[in-house]
Amino acid sequence: MPGTVTLVRHGETEWSASGRHTGRTDLPLTGDGEYEARRLRDRLAGRAFGRVFTSPLQRAFRTCALAGFGDAAKIEADLVEWDYGDYEGRTTSEILAERPGWLLFREGSPNGKQAANVGARADRVIARLRAADDRTILFSSCHFLRVLAARWLGLARSEGRLLKLDTASVSVLAYEHDSRDEPILALWNEV
Repeated sequence: MPGTVTLVRHGETEWSASGRHTGRTDLPLTGDGEYEARRLRDRLAGRAFGRVFTSPLQRAFRTCALAGFGDAAKIEADLVEWDYGDYEGRTTSEILAERPGWLLFREGSPNGKQAANVGARADRVIARLRAADDRTILFSSCHFLRVLAARWLGLARSEGRLLKLDTASVSVLAYEHDSRDEPILALWNEV
């Protein structure tokens, strides 16, 4: 029987709270973010995972640890958030004032990673996930997880734009009828 993949977005950071794009800037969780991450422990209690992977960025790793999975976690570089380049630390409204019609999921960022690069990383992660029939949990960041979910479903990476994801949310990727030919979102953005 094919496994499931639980996705956890990190808890709140100063920039996620203010809507600023946080890619490679390694920000810590806020006090509220630490609280959100600790609450994940109760929400995920009783669930066993064969593999635990986390982004190397402290916001994801700390969330993983506070949720009770730090001892089992392996750092996975492909889970790191999008590199926003010139748009790092800026809000979408600030970017749109300069570049009307801009969409991260379609265009990427100047001097950052383009959407194709992020999609390729997501595809590598999915290939590794599908190679094992176990329950896996991933701790990462918003935009990367949205691309990962779109690609899991066989959609274009740009369709990640349709999947809102809150801090400290839990989502589950699975298969309908236990068939690898029918990937589904079994749960999305549960807070």
